Amino acid sequence: MPHFTIEYSANLDSRLDIGAVCEVVRKAAVETGIFPLGGIRVRAVRCEHYAVADVRNDYGFLDMVLRIGEGRDLATRQKAGEHVFQALSKHLDPVFSASKFALSFDMQINDKDTSWKRNNIHDALKVEAAHG
Repeated sequence: MPHFTIEYSANLDSRLDIGAVCEVVRKAAVETGIFPLGGIRVRAVRCEHYAVADVRNDYGFLDMVLRIGEGRDLATRQKAGEHVFQALSKHLDPVFSASKFALSFDMQINDKDTSWKRNNIHDALKVEAAHG
C-alpha cells in the first residue's frame, strides 16, 4: 500500500490527461516519504454513467480514495494527505478555471487482519538499488 483509486466523470476526457493526473498523484505520494515505493499504486476509473447536482452535463468530478495500511499516526497521515491533495488540486487548476468541477479525496486505513497482499516488487527494487 498505498493504493489510490481515482474515479472521474467521462466528460473530463477532453479537459485533462488522466495519465498525467495519475503521475502527479504517484509523484506526490513518493515525495511524502512515508510510503514504500514498491507499494504505490495509482489507478483511474472512467465513469461513463454519473449524475452530478442538477444533472447538467457540463459538471465534472474527480473523486480519489487512498487505502493505506495501519501504523501511521494521524498527524503523519494528515501531512501526507494534504501534500497529495495540494499537488493534485494545483494540477487541476485549469479544470476548475474552465468548468464547474468537484474534487474530493478520502483516506482509508485497511485493517491488517482482513487485508491480504502478495508483492515481489519490493524485492526487485531492493536488488535494483543494490546494483545501481
